[in-house]
Order: sequence, then structure tokens, then C-alpha cells
Amino acid sequence: MKKLRKVAGFWALGILLGQLASAAEAPPPAAGHSTSVPLAPDAPSSYVVQQGDTLWAISSKFLTQPWFWPEIWYLNPDIKNPHLIYPGDTLRLVYDADGKPRIRLERGAEHGDSVRLSPQVRTSPLDQAITAIPFEIVAAFMSKPSVISAEDEKRLPYVVALGDQRVVGGMGDVIYARGVRGVDTGAHLNVVHVGDRLKDPDSGKVLGYQGIYAGTARLERAAQGTGKNALSKLVLTSSARETLAGDRLVRDSLEVPLDFIPHAPARPANGQIISVVDGVTVIGQYHVVVVNRGRRQGLEPGHVLAIWQRGDVVADRGRGGLNSNEFASAFSANVRLPSEKAGTFMVFRAYNDMSYGLVLSAERELHVGDMIRNP
Repeated sequence: MKKLRKVAGFWALGILLGQLASAAEAPPPAAGHSTSVPLAPDAPSSYVVQQGDTLWAISSKFLTQPWFWPEIWYLNPDIKNPHLIYPGDTLRLVYDADGKPRIRLERGAEHGDSVRLSPQVRTSPLDQAITAIPFEIVAAFMSKPSVISAEDEKRLPYVVALGDQRVVGGMGDVIYARGVRGVDTGAHLNVVHVGDRLKDPDSGKVLGYQGIYAGTARLERAAQGTGKNALSKLVLTSSARETLAGDRLVRDSLEVPLDFIPHAPARPANGQIISVVDGVTVIGQYHVVVVNRGRRQGLEPGHVLAIWQRGDVVADRGRGGLNSNEFASAFSANVRLPSEKAGTFMVFRAYNDMSYGLVLSAERELHVGDMIRNP
């Protein structure tokens, strides 16, 4: 699998323009002094970035609520190219004159000196920078999607026919496809069957489709010219199930920029989980979930949302509790217990009316139908 483009430009770090120059030596706030940022009680005074770190994990070291990261990590509007965070860099927790926490970046030896008060040009490869969330999980999901958005269903290349007048195809068979563009000869694409509709439980609108991985195909000949006869020729190199006309073709490595930072939505984004990858029924940490809210509802990559579970409906048997007789309990009033926060997830891809997100924490078992709310 080709590498995802690890572009993790985290709010240009040409920070510390003036007030942070003096903040480096400022003392911590006095005991009992309250700041607007929820620092973790054991927040380190400094942290050296490690290989494999993610921005979410680093934010969690400094903050009890990592989506407040922008409050202490400021954007310098004068810098056009964002500064990235690399393994070996040091992040220092400092305080300004008002007692507000700030993060100062000091470059590791491999990447130069500490950040100065002027823009700097990065010469190190971008793919060495840390990403917001584990990119391997996102790569695996996006290359062999178990959910296809309504937008992708309309734009993805598709199989028009199989060679030798076959109805179904398997490994070694030729397929002809329309819409394959920007792919080099010899490159591989994944074949995905469009399955059942995925509807918004609130409106009934079709938001996407279940995606079923069918196999892999190698591009043998790109389409020439335009028109209905401009078809690309591919050969199936592996099969997980039969390939059919209408199946979609997905690059084995889709570009998903991870240049976002954790932050809360600007407006309420109440919705629910409508699907989870791999057909599992119990959702846990680092599972990819699909929610019925997207760009139209204000969601964007980097948005952090809380997952809530509705309380169970139970019978109120009165003060007698379980000692109430069966006849009385049959006529007892039903009450719904309060909803409880069950986890947190971050959006990494937003479509018009749905989004993909990665579960970052799960305090209990999560399920399709659980609610999402602003954190």
C-alpha cells in the first residue's frame, strides 16, 4: 500500500511573537489561580516528541480536554508555510504575564534550533512529521472502504463489463472500466461492490452505501480519447468475492490530509453513529465510525465530538422496588435513565451529510445508534 500523504501542518508554529518571548521565563500561575484552559493535573513542563506520537496523544498529555489545544497553540498569520512537529522536537509549557498557559516549540538537533520570531523554511521531508491521529488506520479504511458516501458512489470509476462476455469475474480475468484517470499503467486499484443503502435515521435520506471489498485490479491500458468507448483495461490480480459490472474502483492509497488539529465544532452537531467498519456490533477505541452529520451541519476534519448512550427504559416499581408484587409491577410506570457519556471521536473526512471519524476513547461498549454531541 502506498503511503498516505502525511501532511500534518498543525496551526503554523511561528508562534511566540512578542508575548511568548517573555513568557518563556514567566512563572506558573499562583496556587488557586484559574485559567480558561483545562490543563492536565500532571501536565509535563516539557515533552520530547517521539516517533509514532500523534497530536491527539500529545494534546492529552497537556490538557484534560485535548480539543482545547488551539487555546495554547497559536497560529502566526504572517507565516505562509505551516511549521510541523517532528520526533525529537521539544514542547515546553510556559505561562504569559496573565498566567495563561502557552506551548513553546524547540526544534530537535535534526530539525534546527528553537522557533525564532520570524518565519522559517522547512527542508525536512513532510512524511517525517507527526499526524493528528494514527494514519495507518485511516489508510486501511480509505483504501478498502466498508462505507461509500453518496458523493463517492457517483464519482468513483466503475466496472462497465468483463472480458470474454463473463458475468462475474475472478483472479486473472480482464475488466473494462470507465472514469479511471490520473493512474499510471501498472498501478493497482481495489474493487469495491456497492451494497445496501445507508440511510439517515432522522430524515430517511440515502447518505451512502455499504462497501464490500471484492479484490484488486492492475491497470493494463489507460483509456484513450473521450466518449462512451474510452474504457480502461484492467486485470484482476486477487479476489475476495466475485467482481460484477457496476463495482467501483478505489485507489489503494487515497490522499487524506491529516493537517488538522483537535477542536470543538463551532455550532451544535447533534446526530448519531449510523455505521461501523468491518460489520462489528461492539465499537471500541480506534474503530472507524460513520455519523449522519457532515459539512452542511458544520463538521470538518479535526472536530472532536462526544459519544453518548441513551439510558435504558426501566420500570419504576415505587418504594417497594424489587419487593413489589408481580401484579403491581406490571402496571408500573416506565422511566428512561439519564444518558451517559461513553466515548470521544474525531472527524477525519467530512462529506455533505455524513462524516467518517475515529474513536479515540471508549469508556464503555459503543454501538450503532449511539448519539454524538459537542464535547
